[in-house]
Amino acid sequence: MSTTFYLVRHAIKEKGSQDVGLTLEGVQQARKTAERFRQLPIQHIVSSPLRRAKLTAALIAEATNLTVSEDRRLRERANWGDLPGQSFEAFVAMWERCTQDRDYSPPVGDSARKAGERLSSCLSELSERYPEDHLIVVTHGGLITDFLVNVFCEEELHLRHPHFIAEQSHLIAECSITEIRCKGRIFEWVSFADTRHLHTKDS
Repeated sequence: MSTTFYLVRHAIKEKGSQDVGLTLEGVQQARKTAERFRQLPIQHIVSSPLRRAKLTAALIAEATNLTVSEDRRLRERANWGDLPGQSFEAFVAMWERCTQDRDYSPPVGDSARKAGERLSSCLSELSERYPEDHLIVVTHGGLITDFLVNVFCEEELHLRHPHFIAEQSHLIAECSITEIRCKGRIFEWVSFADTRHLHTKDS
């Protein structure tokens, strides 16, 4: 048996630097995502410590009658506002440099490779702890793609999207679900950035 992980990017966040929350639209996204998980046998929810992820996880937890634990390894590669005085344009330039050079260590946050290794480490440990369970992991789009680029070969990445490497920063939509299975620290990629649950009509 293997552990099943549903990697969820947080819902739409408020505009602004530092540790922002969710917009009203983001709250609705999170609720729709929670409804999706009502249908699945989820045993655990783990979240990034950043507020946008914690709020998304809390709404999912409320609908699934579960509690949320936090893991600092699930935080984003870098967060605008962590470097005092950094403009948004400078943050984006830093982000893009990290994406293009996976070993570049920015003045704040982690390199893309190190960030992806954080998520690998977290999932591997959770898989050893819960070898047959289904877990929701609420995290960030950049961290998910950093992990995928670390773990899977370029051929498999491009099967998911023909320009995966070049366009990775735009591929993980808010509240999308990427399913990964793990057994013995070996990862299997099941589905990628699924948003079908967000487009169902409200009952």
